[in-house]
Amino acid sequence: MKIALTGVSGFIGSHIARRAAARGDRIIGLVRESSVRAHVVPFVERFVVGDQADESVWSDLFDGADAVVHNSMDWQALRDPDLHDHLQRNLAASIQFLIASRPRPFALISSVAVHHDMRPRWQGEIDEDHPLRPSSMYGACKAALEAHCWAEHYGGTHGPDNTPRHVVALRPAAVYGPIMVPHHRSWSDNIFEAIKQGEAFDKPGGGKFVHVEDVADAVLASLREPEASAQAFNLADCYARWTDVAQFAADALGTKAQITHVSPEQPQNMFDPSAARTVLCVGLSRGHEGLREHMRHLAGAGVGA
Repeated sequence: MKIALTGVSGFIGSHIARRAAARGDRIIGLVRESSVRAHVVPFVERFVVGDQADESVWSDLFDGADAVVHNSMDWQALRDPDLHDHLQRNLAASIQFLIASRPRPFALISSVAVHHDMRPRWQGEIDEDHPLRPSSMYGACKAALEAHCWAEHYGGTHGPDNTPRHVVALRPAAVYGPIMVPHHRSWSDNIFEAIKQGEAFDKPGGGKFVHVEDVADAVLASLREPEASAQAFNLADCYARWTDVAQFAADALGTKAQITHVSPEQPQNMFDPSAARTVLCVGLSRGHEGLREHMRHLAGAGVGA
């Protein structure tokens, strides 16, 4: 399969490209002129230089592609207090991108950020049928794009042979794993560096986590699995408190740290990943050991040195 991939040089995109190449798929990658791309050159058959909102490069990106993965986000536009650029570049452009890529199978990298207000009917086990009630512009944008994916599937016969188009939304939680992107910083670096510097740590709360390779495998499986069409998939492996992650960092560094647990061990709500496990055959079972291994990797890589 030849896959057109936006955001190919980023954290998730680079792992999608690497996993795709390992299974014999070919990648056409969209990169900005300023993007560092040496780390993905071995996994990309052809680069298209341009911007996700630049319609003039889309036909080149789609040329020869059997499927499309939309993974990019213009973060600068999202953070701009003036909403105009964000709405044009991230929302309107992505909807136009979805339509322009017809009839190819289409996978949207969404996010668990489409959720915030969890309804009591679900009793803390949030599956994909839960309504989308985000609390951020980012989550609201992803929720809107998911809605347009479903409209693309149900609103016409835009697939091959006049069949409903194959569209999928993947919702990763906080993603961790090996960093291929030069100079990239992840959410885990600040925790690791604080412990390495001997700082006391008592940050409340925590998060749901998923390994980047599991995200990449889910994306690639979703393009091939007929049962995945018109479905969203929660990609969340485990929950950990920020203080748990700090303890994993201390263990990896072989150092004692003043870590004070101030939050409950279990969250009020957890995302149900059973659909991804059964339909996409992605294990999502690394648990806390996956986070421990990540911290051992950071220790071995000399992060914060």
